[in-house]
Amino acid sequence: MNFKTLGKNQPLDTIIKEYGLITLGLLFYSFAFTQLLIPAKTVPGGSGGIASLAYFALGSPKDIFLLSFGLVYFYVNATLVILGMIILGPKFGIKTIYAILVNTLFISLMDKYIPAGILGLDADSDKLLMVILGGAIAAVGIATCFRQGGSSGGTDIIAMIVNKYRNISLGKVILICDLVIVTSSVLVFGEVKPAIYGFVTMGVVSYTIDMIMSGSKQSFQLFVFSPKYQEIGKRVIEEAHRGVTYLDAVGGYTEQPQKVVLIICRKTEITKVYHIIRDVDPQAFISSANVSGVYGQGFETLIAKKQKQNSINKTKLG
Repeated sequence: MNFKTLGKNQPLDTIIKEYGLITLGLLFYSFAFTQLLIPAKTVPGGSGGIASLAYFALGSPKDIFLLSFGLVYFYVNATLVILGMIILGPKFGIKTIYAILVNTLFISLMDKYIPAGILGLDADSDKLLMVILGGAIAAVGIATCFRQGGSSGGTDIIAMIVNKYRNISLGKVILICDLVIVTSSVLVFGEVKPAIYGFVTMGVVSYTIDMIMSGSKQSFQLFVFSPKYQEIGKRVIEEAHRGVTYLDAVGGYTEQPQKVVLIICRKTEITKVYHIIRDVDPQAFISSANVSGVYGQGFETLIAKKQKQNSINKTKLG
């Protein structure tokens, strides 16, 4: 993604909405680090994990180098972006630069003005809860940014550099980077337990992002075999407000022609559809399956523009 003119070919209200949501996502991300992950001394993946490693490895950077975690985070990401520009060229959009700067500001302000333990959790007795909650809140922030096309750089820059010289998928490189980052916490803390908490955080982040990115868009595809297909189709259209398609089929055992009702609906609508079918024909044979990538009227809009896959980033924090 090349440097782009801010708002090019986009209406102003769309730009404001996108950057507003990205800012909100970064607010969640920063809160998770300053109030939960850093106090719990947890090193997750991504650039946030690299910054955490550097922060903890320095001992007490506030006292020694007058550095807050926010500045450490900024230096790590700025180094990655500069390195990426030198090796790959200017392939990082304005949203990446914006996210790094805003994240640095939020983390620094929260670190300075929000008192530690504001949630009432103790880093010793509630560490697992802090790690899970921190990973979930950070994932909400990351997913919010992803949905608006935002990215804060992070380990995907390292992945692109490696991919330039080696034919290795970006997702695999990012996963390896995250594993190395989390495992390296053993060297910093001198024990295995922090790495275990780091892997727990990675799992929570990955699962939560998946739920947010695809959970609300999950759809079901149903094939309904019933002699009352017309009544089922009519009620689905009128009551569930979903279109149906009648398919011609021939029974393999009876060799008799029959109609099959094809229905595609949202996850939130599946219960209503089931009730309709059961009410019309309790003996109907139903085959249902989860489907993704449903595009068209009533579902998602197909975007022809090639976009970076969100799955590449889902295991990284930043």
